[in-house]
Amino acid sequence: MELFEKIINVTADDLDDLNHVNNVRYVQWIQDISKEHWQAYAPKEVQDEVVWVVMNHNIDYKNAAALNDIIKIRTYIEESRGATSIRVVEMHNEITNQLLVRSKTAWCLLNAKTLRPSRISEEIKQVFA
Repeated sequence: MELFEKIINVTADDLDDLNHVNNVRYVQWIQDISKEHWQAYAPKEVQDEVVWVVMNHNIDYKNAAALNDIIKIRTYIEESRGATSIRVVEMHNEITNQLLVRSKTAWCLLNAKTLRPSRISEEIKQVFA
């Protein structure tokens, strides 16, 4: 399993009316790190041939993050079958290691030209093995 990580510093723009990170921001971070992981490891030729679309997000919000918190975000592919890949994203407070969010997202691979589902090739599976 190939882990991909990054660090986020919580800013005022990330907060909701309760001064916690807004749930919508977590979803954006889930999508951002997923895209960054794909772009960092998949060969450019493969990226030009296919695109990923979200089928569903399942997100467990465990604890709140607040202004100036440092969040470690990590992601990995849990499973790939047919045209579908299950990606896990976890977010922890970098200082306390407290779990903030854990998500599982089902992504569908599409042919970039036809926008029809495309079986995940062994080459793509190996990128994240």
